[in-house]
Amino acid sequence: MSRLTLSDGTTHDPRIGTYHEWRKRVAPPDKLVGDYYKRHLSWQDFERQYLVYLRTEENAAHVRELAHSALHQTTTILCVERDPVHCHRRLLAEECQRLLPALPIFLF
Repeated sequence: MSRLTLSDGTTHDPRIGTYHEWRKRVAPPDKLVGDYYKRHLSWQDFERQYLVYLRTEENAAHVRELAHSALHQTTTILCVERDPVHCHRRLLAEECQRLLPALPIFLF
């Protein structure tokens, strides 16, 4: 289940607001999110597993596409977490910047 959807995993959660584009391939896998929230996976393990996921050949192509897009237009990565320190949006932004070092990132 994505945190952008209701429990059916498909219907957009109206509490989140609107978004222009949903790039599910760069979101943490549902099992990883469940392990973190429900089974108390440590943040360090979540971070390591999410980065392994992002760096697979198939997903790295999606990260590169997002990074290149962000060079040309303002891009906001959404998440329900309040603090970017323990949030996938920071990890994803930093991975984009690792691939394109000229890409500025701002964490809120």
